[in-house]
Amino acid sequence: MKNTFKKIGFVLAIATVFISCNQKATTENPSEYFTNTEKGVQNGGVKMISINTPKGKFNVWTKKVGNNPKIKILLLNGGPGATHEYFECFESFLPKEGVEFIYYDQLGCGNSDNPKDTTMWDLPRFVEEVEQVRVGLGLNKDNFYLLGHSWGGILAMDYAVKYQENLKGLIISNMMSSAPLYGKYADDVLSKQMKPEVLKEIRDLEAKKDFTNPRYMELLMPNFYVEHICRIPIDKWPEPVNRSFAKMNQSLYVSMQGPSEFGLSGKLEKWDRSMDLKNIKTPTLVIGAKNDTMDPAHMQWMSTQFPNGSYLFCPNGSHMAMYDDQDTYMNGLIKFVKDVNNGKKKAIL
Repeated sequence: MKNTFKKIGFVLAIATVFISCNQKATTENPSEYFTNTEKGVQNGGVKMISINTPKGKFNVWTKKVGNNPKIKILLLNGGPGATHEYFECFESFLPKEGVEFIYYDQLGCGNSDNPKDTTMWDLPRFVEEVEQVRVGLGLNKDNFYLLGHSWGGILAMDYAVKYQENLKGLIISNMMSSAPLYGKYADDVLSKQMKPEVLKEIRDLEAKKDFTNPRYMELLMPNFYVEHICRIPIDKWPEPVNRSFAKMNQSLYVSMQGPSEFGLSGKLEKWDRSMDLKNIKTPTLVIGAKNDTMDPAHMQWMSTQFPNGSYLFCPNGSHMAMYDDQDTYMNGLIKFVKDVNNGKKKAIL
């Protein structure tokens, strides 16, 4: 018995040394992660990228958080027309895991130039903008992960169709691959979850194109936004979400999305990449949520169409699952990028 205890004590001692070594390695990572790699005047990782467009040159705003030569996630915000700011919750999760990420306000959004020209709100032009941002930031197939949320997911899919050779990993967050199918889901499922009298009043306002009527948002906020956009009481909505949405470029939003919250009716009305997913061989994570505005079953299907697709389901989440099902979302995202970094094509989540 005495010898048994000695053996157990020896094993525990070895384990303690092993754990302490691992903890030391972990605590050393942040110093490398926050090592400053910039030269010249320091501005907190902000870099303005000059882009060429059919209407001349403009500047778009980016900001790097952290330093990891092998994992760099460029974030594409939704809307269209919102800002990078609602991604600020990533700061509470990614840095401690050594994952570098880059905020980016698309042209017409947030801190970037706004040409105030609706002819510029064009999906192929936005794809070329992302490619110029990639080049300007020095991202490549050895480190470049692209995360697109909502409208950003549309942009990310179209970018991957044309430029997948530049990608190490792709994340499509809360976006279906077909605008018509999204519209059908909104009509057949989402609208029917509302009280009939509420839906009728909303439809009446939409029929009159009275979208600026305060009553429209009064109806949508408790009956749609809290149910399917962010499942947190309105008075407790995260400040970065409120700040980002308050800065929405309505010209860009209406031109691309359309004025209604039910489906797409703008320039994206007929957009569909469902049949092209099979050609995107980049390791791809699709993130869906039970209460999303997007059909989670369709997003799970999408993950099976990518040759190297993985699926993350957020059972408590909605369209902003990075807030209302935060642990599921962040843990899954981090595991995926680390698995890809370690040479895996798919992740079990």
